[in-house]
Amino acid sequence: MELYLGTSSWTAASWEGVFYPPGTPASRHLSYYSRQFETVEIDATFYATPAPSTVDGWRQRTPEGFVFAAKAPKSITHEKILVGCEAELSEFLGVMKRLGEKLGPILFQFKYFKQSEMPGAAAFLDRLEPFVAALPPGFQFAVEIRNRAWLVPRLLETLRARNVALALIDHPYMPRAAEYRRRPEWITADFAYIRWLGDRYKIEEITTDWNRLILDRTRETREWIEMIRGLLPQVQRVYGYYNNHYAGYGVGSARLFRALWEGREPESEPTTPSQGVLLSEEA
Repeated sequence: MELYLGTSSWTAASWEGVFYPPGTPASRHLSYYSRQFETVEIDATFYATPAPSTVDGWRQRTPEGFVFAAKAPKSITHEKILVGCEAELSEFLGVMKRLGEKLGPILFQFKYFKQSEMPGAAAFLDRLEPFVAALPPGFQFAVEIRNRAWLVPRLLETLRARNVALALIDHPYMPRAAEYRRRPEWITADFAYIRWLGDRYKIEEITTDWNRLILDRTRETREWIEMIRGLLPQVQRVYGYYNNHYAGYGVGSARLFRALWEGREPESEPTTPSQGVLLSEEA
């Protein structure tokens, strides 16, 4: 199994002097990051399609074999919600193609919809089905939903028909790793796309400095590793991205995963093995 593991974005002011060596200019952050990890999820593309020159710079500053995943612009997923957005999608994909072989999956990330915003799964799928059917070949796509009740056969069939991955997320609204493991039908493509998001609101009550692990996620990490290993032979490649909100420090979470995946003990094993607890009273 090919595992591409990284973080959600490579820019975080609090990583200065912790992950990035002191004094590293922002212009060199991506180059440094790409020599520590094999992939990154681009957060900036959620807000707007980048300039071609920006994408060219990303390609040039990263080594061969590095992979970018990219969020589709919110104009597609949050504003127009898949209707009448052909021009935006075409522009976005046209620019992202400049990454060449370094372009990984394109993620369509949807928020949790209240009933006043979207009546239910059927209404959402009425939009998703024609959108997915019209996706162009030559790309990898993933879809993330945060309404657990929408994980219905019609959704899975829609994604599977076009080899679009259902993004598996660690999020308060969604299933845990053990449940994903029991539901192989939720794997809808020949690759898997995993996002460790955590609870943004609860962790921001503790900290907004994303420079160290403050939650012990060792048990959850082991559960995810067991789940991912169980994906064989369904998938041969897994993309996984850690958000700072998962445990306080995306880089630290990814390093913990990598150590456990490789059978190594983490450099600083958390001392309190229970879900969601602080690693130290200082936090």
